[in-house]
Amino acid sequence: MTNNTTSDRDENVIWHQHQVDKSIRADLKKQRPAVLWFTGLSGSGKSTVAGALESALVERGYHTYLLDGDNVRHGLCQDLGFSTQDRRENIRRIGELSKLMADAGLIVLSAFISPHRAERELVRSLLPDNEFIEVFVNTPLEVCERRDPKGLYKKARAGEIANFTGIDSEYETPENPEIQLQAGDFTIEQLVQQCLDALKLHQIIG
Repeated sequence: MTNNTTSDRDENVIWHQHQVDKSIRADLKKQRPAVLWFTGLSGSGKSTVAGALESALVERGYHTYLLDGDNVRHGLCQDLGFSTQDRRENIRRIGELSKLMADAGLIVLSAFISPHRAERELVRSLLPDNEFIEVFVNTPLEVCERRDPKGLYKKARAGEIANFTGIDSEYETPENPEIQLQAGDFTIEQLVQQCLDALKLHQIIG
């Protein structure tokens, strides 16, 4: 059996450019593809806002797909734990998947804590300019902990969950997000409208 090295495999794996490309797929859908990357603490409202925004976009005739952290870990990333290395691999996989979905012409909404700037910038680097929209759901820790919809903060405080973001693992705040939502100060409807207005400004939607 031949034991190929990584460099050998990389040298022999060549990207195949198909006749039907992203621009054709996007034109068929009459939209501009993009990846909206929702980041924030657990309980900040990322998935709630992303889901409401997706519904609003679909009502307006746009083609979307929502990737949610827990859902992805049931399939694509079910082999990963919550160590620093596994979390990075989780984000890398989601980034690559989001890139493929954008290549299909979709508006992709990805809702993940993604606590490290370097990982979020890695995903940004996978996409063309202006196709990655970072959405910072800026909800204070005390609000997230008070909500605690899954009881995770309680477990983290009790020492039952290690490396929990915001408690004993750092969250690096986005420096220049395209969209920043003060989720504790507005209704879901208002937050969705803020996103829609920003997407028009970035010419993602008309």
